[in-house]
Amino acid sequence: MKEEKDHIIITRKNGMAYTVRSNRDRFFFPDEWFKFYDKIKNSQKLTFDCIINLGARINEIRHIRVGDIDIGNKRVILRVTKVKAKKKEKNPRPRTISISTQFAKRLSKEIKGKDNNDYLKILSTPAANIALKKALQKAGIKDYYMFSTHNIRKTHGNWLKALGVEGAEICTRLGHDYNTFLKSYSSPDIFSFEERQKMRIVLGDLYQK
Repeated sequence: MKEEKDHIIITRKNGMAYTVRSNRDRFFFPDEWFKFYDKIKNSQKLTFDCIINLGARINEIRHIRVGDIDIGNKRVILRVTKVKAKKKEKNPRPRTISISTQFAKRLSKEIKGKDNNDYLKILSTPAANIALKKALQKAGIKDYYMFSTHNIRKTHGNWLKALGVEGAEICTRLGHDYNTFLKSYSSPDIFSFEERQKMRIVLGDLYQK
């Protein structure tokens, strides 16, 4: 049984109530991102920097080791990825993705002096989602309750599309199939020229030729 209440859908099953966001396609516009980022703590910034720059799931990011980061060639290997049951996958399929010059410098500082087997200091999924919502509230984002870390991943894909990156490349990067890409990402025409420039401030020279 489902019932809608304000911003959430409450699903009741076997006497238990589960809440589901009624809009899973929400993403950040650049000005919203800057307002949000200004409100998070310094100790939390690496987690959100990684999500917006890599476009990976937080669980994929939490499993990145120092040895998976190639600063010189500006790339990161995601070794723990989502297993897709529909495709009969039984083991994670690693993805190697590019990073911007700017983000490579940020990561270089984070991993300096660390062992190759060390992990990045990434928040747990619950902690990241709590920090996200608190910062969004402080930033005055009215529908803060619609956001989870997954919406930052969706923001990454939308911004790349707005910046002219090919759909096939975005799918490879995010681990999507093309149908998911077509259904889940907005038209690049909704963003202004000024907003695209602000996206570049965040994403740096990623896919910039």
